[in-house]
Amino acid sequence: MSKKDLISVVIPMFDEAGNVDALIASLIPALEALGRPFEVIFIDDGSRDGTSEKLTYAAQTNPHLKVVIFKRNVGQTAAMMAGIDHAKGEVIVPMDGDLQNDPADIGKLLDKLDEGYGVVSGWRKNRQDDYWTRTFPSRIANAIISRVSGVKLRDYGCTLKAYRREVLEGFRLYGEMHRFVPIYANWQGARVAELPVAHKPRQAGRSKYGLNRAFKVLLDLMVVKFLTQYETKPIYIFGTVGLGFFGISLIAGLWALYLKFFEGTSFVETPLPLLFTLGFITGVMCMLMGLLAEVLVRIYYESQDKRPYAVKDRLNFEGADDVRPSS
Repeated sequence: MSKKDLISVVIPMFDEAGNVDALIASLIPALEALGRPFEVIFIDDGSRDGTSEKLTYAAQTNPHLKVVIFKRNVGQTAAMMAGIDHAKGEVIVPMDGDLQNDPADIGKLLDKLDEGYGVVSGWRKNRQDDYWTRTFPSRIANAIISRVSGVKLRDYGCTLKAYRREVLEGFRLYGEMHRFVPIYANWQGARVAELPVAHKPRQAGRSKYGLNRAFKVLLDLMVVKFLTQYETKPIYIFGTVGLGFFGISLIAGLWALYLKFFEGTSFVETPLPLLFTLGFITGVMCMLMGLLAEVLVRIYYESQDKRPYAVKDRLNFEGADDVRPSS
């Protein structure tokens, strides 16, 4: 990363009026100390406590600050996506707006990024949150995400991260998926690192996180797992499930026949014939859904001239016109 590369700090805000002034007062000196050009993009996610007014005033007095104000609250992931869309930097650093992240850690993340990594994720080693309602559920969720995704991180929930812009290209964020960006980046071939960062107790405002978010995260993890491993071959997952149901149907049918001819048990005296029928029908439906998904995948790629691969570099090619879609 060149010293001239612009750094874009993206900060979603929702009802954080009490933290705006202190955050800017600590963030700007920390970024100026890096000796690199920077911009700070605040995303006001439909705040109702005066956050947007404070951000508007701050932006009028500091050209480094940019503000995007939403009409209504749509969530942190959408706010993060808006910040990335508006960012001009080659390096993007998201962080929370509640003063629990330390701006002084940004330089440490950038130094690690300079070693050739595509993503450097913060790890709140000494987390200053309630253990049973925040820290403990987070540890369980991080273990599950690491196990399912294959990307071993201790703290997926830490917003403070540093990304190279190229690892963020080619996908959109929905639901609670902002925490899964390292998985997408790793899927695209980027190297991912993790560093301990400071975590401070909240001084003003209140947390917007609760246990209900853990369930949303697990559901989004299922989507990420599907997209990262089966996006271009959905028949693999639908077909596997379908074969499982066919297997259940076969076992139930053979067992029902055995009971009928060797034990004298009528078909109406056992639920096995019903299980056979349901298993067979469900297996057929899974197979048909897999075939339909395959057709949709091909429509998606071919109608937009997309390719199911990402090229890191090309040598001895004059331009993009040298590449033609396969017929």
